Amino acid sequence: PPPPTPTPTATGTLFPSTPLFRSAAALARAGARPGGARPVEVPGHLAELWAHRDRGAEQHRAAYTGAARQVPLPDPRLHDALYDRHMAPEAWRPYGDAAQVLTGLRERGVKVAVVSNIGWDLRPVFRAHGLDPYVDAYVLSYEHAVQKPDPRLFATACEALGVDPRDALMVGDDRRADGGAAGLGCAVRFVDHLPVELRPDALRPVLDLVG
Repeated sequence: PPPPTPTPTATGTLFPSTPLFRSAAALARAGARPGGARPVEVPGHLAELWAHRDRGAEQHRAAYTGAARQVPLPDPRLHDALYDRHMAPEAWRPYGDAAQVLTGLRERGVKVAVVSNIGWDLRPVFRAHGLDPYVDAYVLSYEHAVQKPDPRLFATACEALGVDPRDALMVGDDRRADGGAAGLGCAVRFVDHLPVELRPDALRPVLDLVG
């Protein structure tokens, strides 16, 4: 049979399907997608940058494009193109229960802050998916040069909401990073870090926790 038709990329490069799938798997192992799986191994020359990647926009881009460059691609521009793509709202899918839970919290008068280790402004993502009206504050690591699990980031969120940390609940999917809220006195609830289709309703119990 004839070979599969190559897929055009963001740079206009034609990428045959089989190498495309192999490269995607290799990029996943390298940890090249922010918010995705952790890298199997961080190269020594990236170790320090990777450890502090969420403290600034430049560090974030350099860490993830550096990880991506461990995988050869047919056009070197693709490493930056992939990073740019992950910031687009259409590249994100909210969990199926996110809108329901955020709406329920708003109806109960519970204030909500998004506390994220990230290197760019994710507010447009929330706006594009209709979730921004339910968020009272965004506390993004790169805007404060502080990353979770540092309690200072959680303290900033509590201050923004006007809430005593002992009356706050941190819901997260990273036991190390999000667990830092406990040091401030916040209650913490963990959900599994899974693809959208495998985690349909892990947030819903939060509504019971807040009465």
